[in-house]
Amino acid sequence: MSTPTFTISELAKEFDLTTRAIRFYEDMGLLTPERAGLQRVYSARDRARLTLTLRAKRLGLSLTEAKDILDMYDSPRDTVPQLQKFLGVLGAHRAQLEAQMAELQANLAEVRAHEKKGRATLAKAEKAKKAAKSPRAT
Repeated sequence: MSTPTFTISELAKEFDLTTRAIRFYEDMGLLTPERAGLQRVYSARDRARLTLTLRAKRLGLSLTEAKDILDMYDSPRDTVPQLQKFLGVLGAHRAQLEAQMAELQANLAEVRAHEKKGRATLAKAEKAKKAAKSPRAT
């Protein structure tokens, strides 16, 4: 039984990517398709690496970080350094996201304060306008 192979168009369609993006991942060393003449032939391993690359991107990792982690799993070494590297990258990324979230929360608090002040000013202005239009009893 032969192992499944994929064309660049099949992978592009499956993962909703452009063929140019897949070729870029190849240039970065994330994918290593075989060649059949001029056509690229991607293996199940390439497909799995593409899946993991896209997952790493969703997590906010750089392509270089994704490649470093994927390459470690290709080597026959102990998994301890691989997991340490992976956890280190994830920890750094989490810290960056938490800092960004804190900044966003501070910005949101500032926006809310300006909205509150704006609503109060608008209410005063509307009240003053309404009072100016109503006839005065003397």
